[in-house]
Amino acid sequence: MCYCKNSGGDLGKSIGDADTKIPQLGADIQEAEAKQAQLKEDLKQHQVDRSAAKEAVASASALRNKEAAAYAKEENEASANIAAVNGAVTALSKGMAGGFLQTRAANTLLHLVGEKQDVDDEDRQMLKAFLQGTQSTEYAPSSGQITGILKTMGDEMTKSFNEAKAAEDAAISSFDELVAAKTK
Repeated sequence: MCYCKNSGGDLGKSIGDADTKIPQLGADIQEAEAKQAQLKEDLKQHQVDRSAAKEAVASASALRNKEAAAYAKEENEASANIAAVNGAVTALSKGMAGGFLQTRAANTLLHLVGEKQDVDDEDRQMLKAFLQGTQSTEYAPSSGQITGILKTMGDEMTKSFNEAKAAEDAAISSFDELVAAKTK
């Protein structure tokens, strides 16, 4: 009897509270479903963005590898050419022209002189004649004309190589920034 008297009021109050909570819980469920739908859309977009970022990184990596290979080839060639020119200048400055003409550096230099487009034809002919050992007997190794031409060529090649190195460093930096941004 005590239960029946006391529990009726508690049950009524509990039912009243539940009746007021039902509309709020319905709104909470609808809000959670809308949020879930939005998150699913965001997830789809993020997956698309991630795929695009992976493709961009892969494309950039392929391009970077290609550029790096081209730079490595250019670096090796430029280093050999600069070393040949510097060796020639050193040998000619010391008066060892005959000994220098027997070296591999002289052959490299002869090949380089034939390829260089920015050398005057007169200078090219003089250098070729000297390197082939067919210069006139009037040539005096101490005249400095050949040495001057070679020094100018060496300076131009060094400048060109330094510009290529700076471009390579900038390309590496850009690639690293791109990868960092796409990874993030």
